[in-house]
Amino acid sequence: MEAALDRIENPQGEGHKAFLVVASERARAEAEATDQLRAAGAPVQRFAGIPIAVKDLFDVATEITTAGSLTLADSSPALNDATVVARLRAAGFIVMGRTNMTEFAFSGLGLNPHFDAPASPWDRSVGRIPGGSSSGSAVAVADGMVAVGLGTDTGGSCRIPAAFCSVVGFKPTARRVPMAGTFPLSPSLDSVGPLARSVQCCATVDHILAGGDGSVQIEPMTVDKLRLAAITDFVLDDLGPSVSSAYHRALSTLRSAGVEVVEVEFPELVELPAINASGGLAPFEAYQVHRELLAAGGDKYDPLVRERIEAGALASSADNAEILNARKRLILMAAERLRGFDAFVLPTVAVVPPTFQSFAEGGADYYRRMNGLCLRNTAVGNFLDTCSISLPLSPVGAEPAGLMLMGRLLGDDNLFQVASTVETQIMQVW
Repeated sequence: MEAALDRIENPQGEGHKAFLVVASERARAEAEATDQLRAAGAPVQRFAGIPIAVKDLFDVATEITTAGSLTLADSSPALNDATVVARLRAAGFIVMGRTNMTEFAFSGLGLNPHFDAPASPWDRSVGRIPGGSSSGSAVAVADGMVAVGLGTDTGGSCRIPAAFCSVVGFKPTARRVPMAGTFPLSPSLDSVGPLARSVQCCATVDHILAGGDGSVQIEPMTVDKLRLAAITDFVLDDLGPSVSSAYHRALSTLRSAGVEVVEVEFPELVELPAINASGGLAPFEAYQVHRELLAAGGDKYDPLVRERIEAGALASSADNAEILNARKRLILMAAERLRGFDAFVLPTVAVVPPTFQSFAEGGADYYRRMNGLCLRNTAVGNFLDTCSISLPLSPVGAEPAGLMLMGRLLGDDNLFQVASTVETQIMQVW
C-alpha cells in the first residue's frame, strides 16, 4: 500500500491526473489494521491489503460520487458502498481512491475538460490520450499505482483504455455483475469490469464482482484444440498501419503455435451504423437519466458530452424499440456465426492513441470522428450482449495495440480460458 501511495503521489508521475480523490488516510488505516491482525496470528481476508482503484462512477460510503463532472460536486455523500465496491472491500482489497474518467462515461477517448486527463504510458514526452471512459483506472494499473482498476463498460470503456495503456480489460456478460450504487449511462448496455495486468487477475476480480470468493484458477486450453473466428467485416475497416501490423502478427503467432484461426464473414455488422442512425440506445437512455440534471446545471457539462446526451431527446420510444428488435436479431446471428468456435477475434481499437494536441487542433469534428472510430469495434460486444476481453499486444510503454476476444452470452468462464491461452502465446513474442 505504501508503494502504491508513493507512485500515486510521485510529482513526476500521472497520479495527480489519474486520481480525482486519493484516500490515503483511510488506506493507511486499513493496511495497518491488516498488519495488526497478521501480527496477532488472526485470520485475514484472502486479498487483504491489495491496493485497487475505483472509477468515479461507483459509490464509496461517505464520499461524493461525481462521475467525473462538476454538476454533481455538491451532491450528498454516498451512504453505502456500491455492491461491487462492497464485495471487493469484503475480500480485503484497499480502495486507494477514485479515478478520473470521461464525464458521465460518455466517450471512448478519456478526455475531460474539467480535469487533466492522464496520458497513455506510450510516448509521454509527446502526450497521448489514455482511452476512455475508464481512463484513470487504466493508467493507474499500467503505472503500478494499483493492482486492479475497477471500471465500467457501456461501449468499450474498460477495453479501449486497456488497449491504449497495454493492460488487460474485461467486459462481462452484463447481467452477471450488479450495478447497484453505480451511476448509470445506458442500463441496456452498462456493465462493470476490471482492468489489470493479466487475464488471471481479471478473472479473480470478476469472480468477486459476480458474487464469488475470488478462488477461481484459470486453466489454459490445449493450444491445438482452440478455434478462433477472425471477423473480416466492418471491424477491419480503417485500421492504422501499426495496429494492422500488430494484429496480423498476433494471428500469425497463434497459427504458428497450433491455434486454428479461421477468417469468417459477419456481414450483419455492417448494418450497425444504420441500426443506430437515430443515435442508438445510449443517448436515448442517457437522456432519461440526465434530463433533470441538464435542466438544473447543463451549462456545467462538457459541451461534447452534453451534445451526445441531448441527442437522445430527438429519439422516440419507437426508435428505441426498433433498435432493441434489431439487437435481438443480431444476438441470434452472432451465436450462429460463432458455432464451432471458441471466440471471435478482432482488433480492440482501430488506431493507436492520438495525441492530446491533435484534439486541440482538430476541434469538435475531429473529436466526433475519433470517438466513433475508437468505439466502433468494442461497441459490437455491448450491442451483442457478449463477454469480451482486450489483451495487450505489446508491453507497457511500447506502442500499444489490443487484441480483442468476444465470447458467448454467459460464456465468461470459457472466455477467460481462451484469453489465458492466447495471452501465453502472444506474450512470448513481445
